Amino acid sequence: MRNHGEIDEDAPVYVISIAADLAGMHAQTLRQYDKLGLVTPKRTRGGGRRYSFQDVNRLREVQRLSQEGVSLAGIQRILELENQVAALQARVSELSLANETMSHALGLGERVFAAGISGEIEAMRQGKRPTRRSTSTALTLWRPHR
Repeated sequence: MRNHGEIDEDAPVYVISIAADLAGMHAQTLRQYDKLGLVTPKRTRGGGRRYSFQDVNRLREVQRLSQEGVSLAGIQRILELENQVAALQARVSELSLANETMSHALGLGERVFAAGISGEIEAMRQGKRPTRRSTSTALTLWRPHR
């Protein structure tokens, strides 16, 4: 949910003529990009196109790639891959948070490791020391960074 006064960059607010001006293109070009699926604006009940700030940025990106000589099919593939990367990054963030939550719930978030003279490493719970039977006589404690 957005805070009061914060701009929603995904809100479909620009009619095609304004979006075309903001992107530095002709309205017909926007229609062509919509037809090709490069930039798909939202539609009003009457069928009119409404572009968001994100759509305008995407139009600018399409224009930049086109000026660099990338074909429209190539641009479409680049945009698809960028969307996949963004979705995967969001998923990694979700899974990292879930992992941290579970580790904390299981008491694994603050593990301590003891290292012996000969280099062996033993994972231990926080606040515990190696037993006398352990070969870890010279200790170096380490906590993973968060």
